[in-house]
Amino acid sequence: MERKKYYVNVGSGEISQIKYDNNDSFTIYATDDEVVMLRAKLDNMAVDANRTFFRSHVPIMPYHNDKSNDDYDAEMVEAYRILHELGDETTKQFINSIGILGDNHM
Repeated sequence: MERKKYYVNVGSGEISQIKYDNNDSFTIYATDDEVVMLRAKLDNMAVDANRTFFRSHVPIMPYHNDKSNDDYDAEMVEAYRILHELGDETTKQFINSIGILGDNHM
């Protein structure tokens, strides 16, 4: 399959072939299937973020025992792993610099 250039903004969950405003936090080259996989990760992060928001309004549930927080973190690490794998050199360098993937990607 042909790889196409995409611009990704993790914060907004945007994946686009058109550079617009601030949607170019990361640049990747991906097949259609790889974009679908990344989209699923970003969508899962949004679902987990909503669950975490609602949990935050229940005072008897401590933050450190909240499965939705753990799920969000796991999805975020996986999304960054995909971005690192598909990203251009600038994307890879940035992800390496923040250390989210541990030492095995340096």
